[in-house]
Amino acid sequence: MSTPRRSVSAALRREVHRANLRIPATGLATLTWGNVSGVDREAGVFVIKPSGVPYERLTEDDLVVVALEDGRVVEGGLRPSTDAETHRCLYRAFPSIGGVTHTHSTHAVAFAQARRPVPVLGTTHADTFDGPVPVTEVLTPEQCARDYEFHTGQVVVDLLGGDDARAQEVPGALVAHHGPFTWGATATASLEHAVVLEAVAEMALHTLALGRAEPPQHLLDRHYTRKHGPGAYYGNPAPGAA
Repeated sequence: MSTPRRSVSAALRREVHRANLRIPATGLATLTWGNVSGVDREAGVFVIKPSGVPYERLTEDDLVVVALEDGRVVEGGLRPSTDAETHRCLYRAFPSIGGVTHTHSTHAVAFAQARRPVPVLGTTHADTFDGPVPVTEVLTPEQCARDYEFHTGQVVVDLLGGDDARAQEVPGALVAHHGPFTWGATATASLEHAVVLEAVAEMALHTLALGRAEPPQHLLDRHYTRKHGPGAYYGNPAPGAA
């Protein structure tokens, strides 16, 4: 059994801490219903919120460091989030993922509970997700009885066919009757995708109540490709960037 080579950096701890604090600040969680993690693949670990700790009391020192290989806690005096095994499953399946966010945000959960994908009904959705946000199959009794949290991640992996490129194109999924998981290149990006998913889920519910109208695919493609891929031109370099 290999051992993680070094601890996570102070910068990763800081990022994960700040991302977790943004969950309640952006209205994505009730009580402690949400968590963000960030991975250090070189060290073979990820850092995640501890289980059940209120956001207003959460400090960087409370964060828990978990081994990617086997889920062992390698740093921290608290138990990691009960969703840590789901995060670990996603990290192991999709090499491009640098951060994972899970919440129980109201409108995304509504689609998950109805077992309906969040449809692409306009350009706001298409700016981030290249297609509907899909919903998984329901976990079996066997999957719930043993290694439940890891199997929660596995149904997401199965939903995307283990395709890392697809995970980048649609950086989120709904676990049936449960809620959304989102991911991104960093912990911060995964949290931002959770914010977007909740917003477009709310918009979709309002749109469906009024009567669905299918947007043209060329318009959706244009909005996605102006932010993603080799021809992207949205935004500006960060200050100090070349």
